[in-house]
Amino acid sequence: MKRLSIAIAAATLAIAAPAAAQDLAGGAAAVRDKALTDQTAWSIAESLTTEVGPRMVGSQGMERARDWAVAKLKALGFENVRVESFTTPAWSRGAESVEVVAPWPVKLHVLGLGGSVSTPAGGITAPIAVFTSYQTMLDQPPGALAGKIAVVTQRMGRTQDGSGYGAIGPQRWTGAAEAAKRGAVGYLMRSLSTDDTRLPHTGGGAPAGIPAAALSTPDADLLENMARRGQPVTVRMAMTSSVNPKAQAWNISGEIRGREAPDEVIVIGGHLDSWDPGTGAVDDAAGIAITTAAAKLVAQAGPPRRTIRVVMWGSEEQGGSSEAYAAAHKDEAAKIVVAGESDSGAGRIWSVSLPKAGADHAAMKAFRTSLAPLKVGVSPEPPAFGGADIRGIIGLGAPFVDFNQDASRYFDLHHSADDTLDKIDPAELAQNVAVWASFLHTVANSDVEFRTKPAP
Repeated sequence: MKRLSIAIAAATLAIAAPAAAQDLAGGAAAVRDKALTDQTAWSIAESLTTEVGPRMVGSQGMERARDWAVAKLKALGFENVRVESFTTPAWSRGAESVEVVAPWPVKLHVLGLGGSVSTPAGGITAPIAVFTSYQTMLDQPPGALAGKIAVVTQRMGRTQDGSGYGAIGPQRWTGAAEAAKRGAVGYLMRSLSTDDTRLPHTGGGAPAGIPAAALSTPDADLLENMARRGQPVTVRMAMTSSVNPKAQAWNISGEIRGREAPDEVIVIGGHLDSWDPGTGAVDDAAGIAITTAAAKLVAQAGPPRRTIRVVMWGSEEQGGSSEAYAAAHKDEAAKIVVAGESDSGAGRIWSVSLPKAGADHAAMKAFRTSLAPLKVGVSPEPPAFGGADIRGIIGLGAPFVDFNQDASRYFDLHHSADDTLDKIDPAELAQNVAVWASFLHTVANSDVEFRTKPAP
């Protein structure tokens, strides 16, 4: 009888204990390999872009996206599906027209920047001042642009890590406000883009009190060429927009509940909202699809030890979802094991950045081993960003990861009419799912701790 009791106790301990190193490695390899042929992620991305399409905060599209998210999570077997509502300012686009009226009339291809004000009735007609670098415009003294439309045409560099976007981003984020400080009555900028089409790329900008729009890259070149000839160039801007100061928005989540440590939560996801020109495929139906499919694959291998929560954040592009999520979950912040967001399209993951704490744990060794066939390196540097939507819970102390995707083509598509499903490569999408699924399996089935323990 004593031997039977010992055997039962040992069996119970084996069930309750985190998976052994060998089991973690084998499980990580299994979900990785299954992910490479699984169609769940593609099906999710196709469904969202086809059945919902553009998803601006404050729009009917976003309402459809909310209902789609709830139905999709339930259909995939997620538990505790929640809709957490919040309000946030939401900008909406109206009619837009920008054209050169003299000396060589031509209609320009533009998209208003989020936050742009409307022009007066009849529009604004004014001479332009062209600057081939953003810094050159910043070097102008107050009043130097009085009565003019400022035009910044600085080019964005194509980089694997997307750093070209960050380097040139201020010309969209704060350019209109800086032009207004110098007296400008309007602002035009080369799209933050690496493409060469006449499709402009939108995005948010700081409130400036003047109309602001992004030019297609060929039209930015055109204005440079016109200005270079030495004759005054006059442009007419006619733009309309509106702002709902308290638009309804939603963070939607579902869980794969942990069997032994359900209060220890891994938070992952992407953002459900998008800009309006395209169907929001690479930004960010892909991220929604990748993380949701990865969690589902882990669940199919058996209930994980810890809880995996997939969140579809509802207002990344115009802001508000990160703060709302952090406020709603501040009491559980200490129990968030790790957080991660997929929001750089569907390009292959080429490196991962992991917290230093936990690096020697069997789970992370198993994960790193699983990456070799996927041609993914492990960066010696700790994660630096995480994602816009998890910034709030990172501020509450949640550890986080960066899975670095190849962004070489991402900014050809980002925030433009070309952001459509056909731009997603199914094989590259599957590689992303394989990395995420392997990571989730090893973390969710172990007791790895990513928080640095205080010195004794």
